Amino acid sequence: MSVSAAFNSLKSSKLISWKATGKFQQTLAGCIELAGKTLHTGKVSKVKVCPGFAGEGRYFEFQSKLIPASIDFARDSPLCTTLCKDGYKIRTVEHLLSALEAKGIDNCIIQIQSLDSEDSELEVPIFDGSASAWIEAIEQVGRKEALDRCGNNVEKLAPYLNEPLHVLRNDSFIVGLPSSEVRITCGIDFPKVPAIGCQWFSSSFLDDSYEKHIACSRTFCLYEEVEHMLVAGLIKGGSLDNAIVCSATRGWLNPPLRFHDEPCRHKVLDLIGDFSLFARHGSQGFPVAHVVSFKGGHSLNADFRGPQHSVLMPGLSYENITRNAAVSYDFDESLFALKMLV
Repeated sequence: MSVSAAFNSLKSSKLISWKATGKFQQTLAGCIELAGKTLHTGKVSKVKVCPGFAGEGRYFEFQSKLIPASIDFARDSPLCTTLCKDGYKIRTVEHLLSALEAKGIDNCIIQIQSLDSEDSELEVPIFDGSASAWIEAIEQVGRKEALDRCGNNVEKLAPYLNEPLHVLRNDSFIVGLPSSEVRITCGIDFPKVPAIGCQWFSSSFLDDSYEKHIACSRTFCLYEEVEHMLVAGLIKGGSLDNAIVCSATRGWLNPPLRFHDEPCRHKVLDLIGDFSLFARHGSQGFPVAHVVSFKGGHSLNADFRGPQHSVLMPGLSYENITRNAAVSYDFDESLFALKMLV
């Protein structure tokens, strides 16, 4: 089953219910325009985000081609989330989409271009490795109620998860639990990198906590993996100015961190951006659920979005999680986090 077909089956199944939020769809009050170096290609690209019509959602515009910010056009790619349509690709969309989702910008046109007019593959600028630049730009122009092409406002819906789901890959997992509010609990574990170690962070991003505690967290990488990534044609634009880099033996190479658990918080930022692709017709993308991720990433997030990989979990308990995961690390912290959910 394709990713598109998988998501369509999820949208039409009993696993998700679309319910009114009591709010109208929003858009930007004006245009924002930012330019900068990209992480993987190292090229400079320019992005202009403009107000959109209600009911049309978020979509990219590139050389007169329109690519909706939807799971239907998402493709697996190393170390980032990529949207593809008709041979055109836009990479590293997760930080921008995370900011738009968290700030409630439901409808907008995202125009993107590079200095090379021959490119069929573009990338969103990385800036300092966080979503701060986008949040600041959105705050400057503000937002307003979006109207459709007939001048009418449109009610905003949100997807509610009706039954527990999980996806497992080796010692990584994502669990979705029905909830009356959006909550994210994220854990990471780097036992061979003492400066990172095992971290947990939990937040409801649909409030001020996103700006204060998530948006400014930067992408991170391990120093020992840099050469391998460069050989693979990745992070050509990477530097100590747009990522925090940690060595297994020397610790952080460009301190200070903005938070002691900044790497874990950045995983939450990415998760929000990836799950924003659930959005359709200008409604909320991130499901109303408690999403628990451990040692996750873009690829595992994509697995969770596709029900051919997700598994229903009737009668979920934290004992079931540990028995099914059969992982080798110390479960004390993760058990505690999961136990609080059930």
